[in-house]
Amino acid sequence: MLRRVPRPLALIVTTLLATSLTACGGGKTVGLGGKTVEGWDAATVSGDAGTAPKVDWKGQMAAVAKPETKTLQAGKGAAVTEGGKVWGYIWIGNGQTQKQAYSDYDNKQPEELTLDSKSISPVFAKMLSGAKVGSRVAAITSAKEIFGDAGNPTMGVANEDPLLILVDLIAPANDKATDVDRSKMPKLKPTAGKPTVPSGMDFTGVQKPDQYGDLLRTTLKQGNGTTVTSDMTVKVNYLGMTYGAKKPFDESYTKKPAAFPLTQVVKGWTYGLTGVKVGSRVLLQVPPLLGYGGQEQPNIPANSTLYFVVDVLSATKPAPTASASPSASPSAQ
Repeated sequence: MLRRVPRPLALIVTTLLATSLTACGGGKTVGLGGKTVEGWDAATVSGDAGTAPKVDWKGQMAAVAKPETKTLQAGKGAAVTEGGKVWGYIWIGNGQTQKQAYSDYDNKQPEELTLDSKSISPVFAKMLSGAKVGSRVAAITSAKEIFGDAGNPTMGVANEDPLLILVDLIAPANDKATDVDRSKMPKLKPTAGKPTVPSGMDFTGVQKPDQYGDLLRTTLKQGNGTTVTSDMTVKVNYLGMTYGAKKPFDESYTKKPAAFPLTQVVKGWTYGLTGVKVGSRVLLQVPPLLGYGGQEQPNIPANSTLYFVVDVLSATKPAPTASASPSASPSAQ
């Protein structure tokens, strides 16, 4: 249940944002030609940032010689600065075919975007830099600028096709838990005859969580073991509920402890357990963006805030990878 749900863009996001791209096999692809409309006049975009855009094409977009960016809707949140992280929905339209090529809105989950000018494409760096949370920013560019000489056949994009790219910046992305007082979290219901074993949670008095709220953590018992890091595999007992639910959607206390690499679970666990000592019991409030987002799961409605009580039983580092032999040449080291 805790496994991170794979999303289609996760497979291409590094290619989409990367500064340097290498075409894999085959020759260049080209656009189809035809009557065109210049630049921004080729389409109008309507709808509010944070909702799927409606794009009305006026004709085929002319080839874009130089990328251009602009803000379609200005947000009121904090500006994105170098090294900053933000949650954003990406939408890509093919100006040649006048069709949507990709949309995070179809996946019902935004991307965690980092403004790192050294590792993302100049187009995306320019779109994100200085943009405020709540904004819808746009770019027109050539597919070659983003995908290289191969274009992106999977998306139906030839390398000379012009692209319209939209990014809706919906919330700051934070990779650290905020420690809060016990009163901010639900009370634990004990199991009959086993007062230390939780059977559920009581949400009485707990404020309804904000969909874009922070990852919250409360330490109920402080352990004195190893400090957990994000690259570890943890062995835990846990129980999880959604806000206001009557029963858990999953738990291990009546079964056996579970082991998870923290790189393969929902990010609320990755971030929430980092820094916790083995032997601790913690409560986590995981916002949808660090859980399953808009993707409904068994007994978990879409956009649910998740609550977990977690007993950290052990934590181990991954096995070291084999190193080069002493006789290896310097170029192989």
